[in-house]
Amino acid sequence: MNRQYPRLVLRDSSFRSNARETISRCAACGIQVCGVIKGVNGLPEVARRFRECGVTQLGTSRLEQVERCRQAGIPGPYLLIRIPGPTELPELVRLCEMSLQSERKTLDLLEQECTRQEKPHAVIIMADLGDLREGYWDHEEMVQTCLYVERRLPHVHLSGVGVNLSCYGSVRATPEKMQMLLAIARRVEDAIGRPLEIVSGGATSSYPMIHTGTMPAGINHLRIGENILTAQDIADSWGIHDADYLRDDVFRLEAEVVEVKEKPTYPQGELGADAFGRKPVYEDRGLRLRAILALGRADVGDMETLRSTMPGVTVVGGSSDHCILDVTDAPQPVQVGDVLSFRLCYSHVLYATQRDDVPVVVCP
Repeated sequence: MNRQYPRLVLRDSSFRSNARETISRCAACGIQVCGVIKGVNGLPEVARRFRECGVTQLGTSRLEQVERCRQAGIPGPYLLIRIPGPTELPELVRLCEMSLQSERKTLDLLEQECTRQEKPHAVIIMADLGDLREGYWDHEEMVQTCLYVERRLPHVHLSGVGVNLSCYGSVRATPEKMQMLLAIARRVEDAIGRPLEIVSGGATSSYPMIHTGTMPAGINHLRIGENILTAQDIADSWGIHDADYLRDDVFRLEAEVVEVKEKPTYPQGELGADAFGRKPVYEDRGLRLRAILALGRADVGDMETLRSTMPGVTVVGGSSDHCILDVTDAPQPVQVGDVLSFRLCYSHVLYATQRDDVPVVVCP
């Protein structure tokens, strides 16, 4: 079936602009960028553009996405940015040159797998600096683990140390947290007797320090996807509104209008739960002109945060297969067959690209 809508539109010029702006600003601070492709389900179209724009590695949390990109002819190196389970290690060594690690037992098993495949593998040992996700809370234990890798695991190369912030515990990435990571890096370097190649200061949530010029010297690696793919978090989550060099139109969602009718705004009848077990609150605004899109939560997840590119068109809600719009204040009549466009947040892109039946179209 050649399904046309709903579809994602990838704007090539906007992606390349965001990638080059971000990478060049990081490079000016001595920081290499790992281009994270997990937010687009490892789309080869995106991975290829990341490589063309100069990222040092491609990063993802899913090995099947690495397989997909390698089959499309996109070279590495690839960095697994989710700590692997023991059963994933054969595929990890086969597919990726580098991974994040936080357990000595897994490192021992990784050495065994590298020996079996006769392949080296590089690791970044993770520190927990308060966000309480992956990493060593006991930093002395972390230093000793790094020393163990350096001295006892000949096939596993200690490339560096890293941190993740804001993903679970919502702890902000700050210069103070970066200084803590740098202090750990210095302790590791003293223990192993050589410089580390990588001190990875986090993800997009650490990029505001690049923008404001507050990133401490010595952090030389960031894992960035969202900042380039949607350029939304830097304003919405971190309150930085002067990064006008970043564009928010890399991805657009387009969907067809399948119904346009004037209807009440308050449901008629005894109210219970909706199809998702929720009890929404409705505002009675009288009769309004409403449109329905052939688009639902099954396609993009949450719809209430979709933002129409047409002024006066707002998302009211929807179900698994329908999106309901208020089009009363649209500047032009909305009709059945019209294709409407929407701005997307990162979660929309993540959700939609996991659907094989939502096509991706590349435009200039």
